[in-house]
Amino acid sequence: EANPGSFEHGRFAAYRAAGVTRLSLGVQSFDDALLARIGRVHDAAQARAAATEARDAFETFNLDLMYALPGQTPAMLEADLDTALAFAPPHLSVYHLTIEPNTMFARERPALPDEDSASEMLDAIVARSAAAGLERYEVSAFAQAQHRCRHNLNYWRFGDYIGLGAGAHAKLSFPHRVLRQVRWREPARYMSEALAGTPVSHEHEVAPEDLPFEFMMNALRLREGVPLTLFRQRTGLAPATIEPLLARAQASGLLERRGGVVRASARGFDFLSDLQAMFLPASRQPQHT
Repeated sequence: EANPGSFEHGRFAAYRAAGVTRLSLGVQSFDDALLARIGRVHDAAQARAAATEARDAFETFNLDLMYALPGQTPAMLEADLDTALAFAPPHLSVYHLTIEPNTMFARERPALPDEDSASEMLDAIVARSAAAGLERYEVSAFAQAQHRCRHNLNYWRFGDYIGLGAGAHAKLSFPHRVLRQVRWREPARYMSEALAGTPVSHEHEVAPEDLPFEFMMNALRLREGVPLTLFRQRTGLAPATIEPLLARAQASGLLERRGGVVRASARGFDFLSDLQAMFLPASRQPQHT
């Protein structure tokens, strides 16, 4: 993954020559005013230069965009799509801006597009991407045939991965438990701790009652869904343990089941957070008034 703000001419070509096969570029927007509003260190010119070299150096590359940014209009989003699609990316990731706790935006909430405008933007993203030959295979990911991100597919299928480097995360499965780990964040400390044999700053075991949500939170992001046999393989739990939850989600019209495969319905894909929340443990279910 690369940031246009740290881009240097020739670097991407060197990565490709070294054997890297895929590059993801965090453009976010090609609009200087929008980039400034979300605190990005790069400008539109740097984003275009980096995207040009990514296209020239890699057979497979991804552009990251964001939408529903402070002050953004549907016309501004269309302009960002015009620029992004002009680079003919084999893969495009587009994310709705999310206000996270303990951030500047959480403390001083900016004026954001309303839900209708954000929905209009998403409709434009889906339609324009499809017209450009990019299939929406995941809720935020669009790709040409043979250019899906295998790295992320492993996450969404609740697969295991090893974290290497400062701040890296890992997920490891054992016969009777699933473990999540985080490496030390500061590079100097990470190196000293790793050399001492203690690279992990903290780890926790995923509680059995949280496994259905952890699995479904990821798997339901995939447009084609996942076979229920994968639920047993990844969590060690029998599919029968979530049968009541599956039935409730299906009855609500948010979930479909066909031939042993579960996936979000068209409506469920539009209201994915609501569908995912149905698999939370009872003690963490949203309270409605």
